Amino acid sequence: MNDLEFALLDELYFIISFEELQKNIGWEKGILKEELKKLVEKKWIRCFKDTIEQSLDEISLEKDMEKYHYLASKKGLLIHNQRNE
Repeated sequence: MNDLEFALLDELYFIISFEELQKNIGWEKGILKEELKKLVEKKWIRCFKDTIEQSLDEISLEKDMEKYHYLASKKGLLIHNQRNE
């Protein structure tokens, strides 16, 4: 896990919108989108639309990333917490 992944997972202990996440983390949109996409593909974070979890087949990260909400997955939380030890 790199520093960007760690920082992003640190913000995702509770479900959060893209807009609020960007405000909290302070990254430019391009970097945030790139990191979110990586973590969704690794299954370290979960993606929600209207409180319904979306599968990778159902989402269009390139097109609609800013409309979704994000939350660390169990796998992501375990990896994040192992680095803290």
